[in-house]
Amino acid sequence: MQRIFTGWEFTLPPLVERCYFCPGNQLGTMEADRKNCSIKTTVFVVDDEPMLLDLAEAILGAVGYEVRTFRDPELALQEFAVARPDLVITDYAMGRMTGMDLIRECRRLNPEQKIVLISGTVDEHVFSDAPVKPDRFLTKPYQIYQLTDCVRELTGA
Repeated sequence: MQRIFTGWEFTLPPLVERCYFCPGNQLGTMEADRKNCSIKTTVFVVDDEPMLLDLAEAILGAVGYEVRTFRDPELALQEFAVARPDLVITDYAMGRMTGMDLIRECRRLNPEQKIVLISGTVDEHVFSDAPVKPDRFLTKPYQIYQLTDCVRELTGA
């Protein structure tokens, strides 16, 4: 078991399966894969709640993703244009700019961008009539496996 502390504690079970980064590679554990793999999938996580950013970074970092966190969606958008992440995960309610605003701007810059919208305040109806939609929607609170499965599915890693 891997023990992680981010202001509060939770434990991730050891993940024994194939390397998510190197097709066909079976190193044994995600810890070994992360140390030995040269390919890193970059995930931007945008949320105005620091604890939720820490949690997402701990979960996704533990399975080998390069995670960049942002409390300010406008700063994330500035970095997005330069970094070109493989996936953007964004909260819906963040003050001046909503997650849907961020999705629209990311897709304007990269129409193929993979994006997950997460919210504890709205449901999928918030984007049902929107011209630009996220690829997936997760409701807070989410389970660890829901987040990791969603990221693996969208990134192919």
